[in-house]
Amino acid sequence: MLFLRWLSTILILPLNALFIIPGAILYFSDYRWQTPSMGRIFVAAMFAAVGLALAFWTMRLFHTDGQGTPAPWDPPKKFVVHGPYLYVRNPMMNSVFLMAATEMLVIDSAYLFLWFAVFYLGNLIYIPLIEEKKLEKRFWPAYLEYKRNVPRWLPKLIAWKKQH
Repeated sequence: MLFLRWLSTILILPLNALFIIPGAILYFSDYRWQTPSMGRIFVAAMFAAVGLALAFWTMRLFHTDGQGTPAPWDPPKKFVVHGPYLYVRNPMMNSVFLMAATEMLVIDSAYLFLWFAVFYLGNLIYIPLIEEKKLEKRFWPAYLEYKRNVPRWLPKLIAWKKQH
Protein backbone atom coordinates (compact mmCIF):
# COMPACT_ATOMS: atom_id res chain seq x y z
CA MET A 1 0.00 0.00 0.00
CA LEU A 2 2.88 2.38 0.82
CA PHE A 3 4.33 1.78 -2.64
CA LEU A 4 1.03 2.84 -4.25
CA ARG A 5 0.88 5.99 -2.09
CA TRP A 6 4.32 7.04 -3.26
CA LEU A 7 3.78 5.97 -6.85
CA SER A 8 0.65 8.13 -7.11
CA THR A 9 2.55 11.08 -5.63
CA ILE A 10 5.39 10.78 -8.14
CA LEU A 11 3.21 9.98 -11.15
CA ILE A 12 0.73 12.78 -10.68
CA LEU A 13 2.78 15.76 -9.57
CA PRO A 14 6.45 15.81 -10.70
CA LEU A 15 5.98 13.48 -13.66
CA ASN A 16 3.42 15.82 -15.21
CA ALA A 17 5.31 19.03 -14.46
CA LEU A 18 8.72 17.77 -15.54
CA PHE A 19 8.01 15.24 -18.29
CA ILE A 20 4.45 14.93 -19.63
CA ILE A 21 3.70 18.63 -20.15
CA PRO A 22 7.22 19.53 -21.38
CA GLY A 23 7.15 16.49 -23.69
CA ALA A 24 3.82 17.57 -25.15
CA ILE A 25 5.07 21.13 -25.58
CA LEU A 26 8.16 19.95 -27.45
CA TYR A 27 6.18 17.46 -29.53
CA PHE A 28 3.66 20.05 -30.70
CA SER A 29 6.18 22.87 -31.18
CA ASP A 30 8.79 23.44 -33.85
CA TYR A 31 11.59 22.37 -31.49
CA ARG A 32 14.69 20.79 -33.05
CA TRP A 33 17.32 19.12 -30.87
CA GLN A 34 20.71 20.79 -30.67
CA THR A 35 23.54 19.25 -28.70
CA PRO A 36 24.21 21.47 -25.67
CA SER A 37 27.70 22.70 -24.86
CA MET A 38 29.80 20.85 -22.30
CA GLY A 39 29.40 23.79 -19.93
CA ARG A 40 25.61 23.52 -20.10
CA ILE A 41 25.78 19.77 -19.62
CA PHE A 42 28.05 20.19 -16.58
CA VAL A 43 25.80 22.79 -14.93
CA ALA A 44 22.70 20.75 -15.78
CA ALA A 45 24.26 17.63 -14.26
CA MET A 46 25.02 19.54 -11.05
CA PHE A 47 21.45 20.89 -10.88
CA ALA A 48 20.04 17.42 -11.55
CA ALA A 49 22.21 15.78 -8.88
CA VAL A 50 21.30 18.36 -6.23
CA GLY A 51 17.64 18.40 -7.30
CA LEU A 52 17.25 14.61 -7.20
CA ALA A 53 19.13 14.26 -3.90
CA LEU A 54 17.00 16.99 -2.35
CA ALA A 55 13.78 15.45 -3.71
CA PHE A 56 14.55 12.00 -2.30
CA TRP A 57 15.76 13.44 1.02
CA THR A 58 12.63 15.53 1.52
CA MET A 59 10.30 12.71 0.43
CA ARG A 60 12.03 10.36 2.86
CA LEU A 61 11.58 12.87 5.68
CA PHE A 62 7.88 13.21 4.85
CA HIS A 63 7.55 9.44 5.11
CA THR A 64 9.73 8.74 8.17
CA ASP A 65 9.14 11.85 10.28
CA GLY A 66 5.85 13.13 8.92
CA GLN A 67 4.12 9.79 8.29
CA GLY A 68 2.73 10.94 4.95
CA THR A 69 3.65 11.94 1.41
CA PRO A 70 4.21 15.23 -0.42
CA ALA A 71 0.82 14.85 -2.12
CA PRO A 72 -1.95 17.21 -0.95
CA TRP A 73 -4.36 14.24 -0.75
CA ASP A 74 -2.00 12.30 1.59
CA PRO A 75 -0.07 14.95 3.56
CA PRO A 76 2.24 14.31 6.50
CA LYS A 77 0.44 13.83 9.81
CA LYS A 78 3.32 15.39 11.74
CA PHE A 79 5.10 18.67 11.13
CA VAL A 80 8.51 18.00 9.54
CA VAL A 81 11.28 20.35 10.66
CA HIS A 82 14.53 18.46 10.03
CA GLY A 83 17.30 18.39 7.47
CA PRO A 84 16.78 20.86 4.62
CA TYR A 85 13.59 22.17 6.24
CA LEU A 86 15.81 23.93 8.79
CA TYR A 87 17.22 26.09 5.99
CA VAL A 88 14.25 26.72 3.69
CA ARG A 89 10.48 26.12 3.92
CA ASN A 90 10.08 24.62 0.45
CA PRO A 91 13.09 22.41 -0.30
CA MET A 92 10.90 19.96 -2.20
CA MET A 93 9.69 22.63 -4.63
CA ASN A 94 13.24 23.93 -4.89
CA SER A 95 14.25 20.41 -5.99
CA VAL A 96 11.59 20.49 -8.71
CA PHE A 97 12.76 23.95 -9.81
CA LEU A 98 16.35 22.65 -10.03
CA MET A 99 15.24 19.72 -12.17
CA ALA A 100 13.24 22.08 -14.39
CA ALA A 101 16.35 24.26 -14.75
CA THR A 102 18.22 21.10 -15.76
CA GLU A 103 15.74 20.49 -18.57
CA MET A 104 15.91 24.10 -19.73
CA LEU A 105 19.72 24.02 -19.86
CA VAL A 106 19.84 20.77 -21.83
CA ILE A 107 16.86 21.28 -24.14
CA ASP A 108 17.14 25.05 -24.70
CA SER A 109 13.58 25.70 -25.89
CA ALA A 110 11.78 29.03 -25.54
CA TYR A 111 8.48 27.14 -25.25
CA LEU A 112 9.85 25.06 -22.40
CA PHE A 113 11.17 28.18 -20.71
CA LEU A 114 7.69 29.71 -20.98
CA TRP A 115 6.07 26.58 -19.45
CA PHE A 116 8.49 26.58 -16.51
CA ALA A 117 8.01 30.32 -16.00
CA VAL A 118 4.24 29.75 -15.75
CA PHE A 119 4.80 26.75 -13.45
CA TYR A 120 7.20 28.74 -11.25
CA LEU A 121 4.92 31.79 -11.03
CA GLY A 122 1.96 29.53 -10.28
CA ASN A 123 3.83 28.08 -7.33
CA LEU A 124 4.95 31.53 -6.17
CA ILE A 125 1.25 32.35 -5.90
CA TYR A 126 -0.19 28.99 -4.80
CA ILE A 127 2.22 28.19 -1.98
CA PRO A 128 1.80 31.37 0.12
CA LEU A 129 -1.91 31.80 -0.59
CA ILE A 130 -3.13 28.20 -0.35
CA GLU A 131 -0.54 25.72 0.91
CA GLU A 132 0.88 27.85 3.72
CA LYS A 133 -2.62 28.76 4.95
CA LYS A 134 -3.45 25.04 5.23
CA LEU A 135 -0.18 24.39 7.07
CA GLU A 136 -0.93 27.24 9.48
CA LYS A 137 -4.27 25.64 10.33
CA ARG A 138 -2.92 22.10 10.63
CA PHE A 139 0.24 22.84 12.59
CA TRP A 140 -0.59 26.05 14.46
CA PRO A 141 1.27 27.57 16.37
CA ALA A 142 4.45 25.66 15.40
CA TYR A 143 4.14 26.59 11.73
CA LEU A 144 3.82 30.30 12.51
CA GLU A 145 7.07 30.22 14.49
CA TYR A 146 8.71 28.26 11.69
CA LYS A 147 7.44 30.74 9.10
CA ARG A 148 8.90 33.66 11.06
CA ASN A 149 12.33 32.02 11.20
CA VAL A 150 12.82 30.11 7.94
CA PRO A 151 12.66 31.70 4.47
CA ARG A 152 10.21 30.40 1.88
CA TRP A 153 12.48 30.03 -1.19
CA LEU A 154 16.11 30.99 -0.69
CA PRO A 155 17.89 28.85 1.91
CA LYS A 156 19.54 30.34 4.97
CA LEU A 157 23.25 29.69 5.36
CA ILE A 158 22.82 28.60 8.98
CA ALA A 159 20.16 26.13 10.09
CA TRP A 160 17.30 27.44 12.20
CA LYS A 161 17.58 26.36 15.82
CA LYS A 162 14.11 25.98 17.24
CA GLN A 163 13.68 27.44 20.72
CA HIS A 164 12.24 24.88 23.14
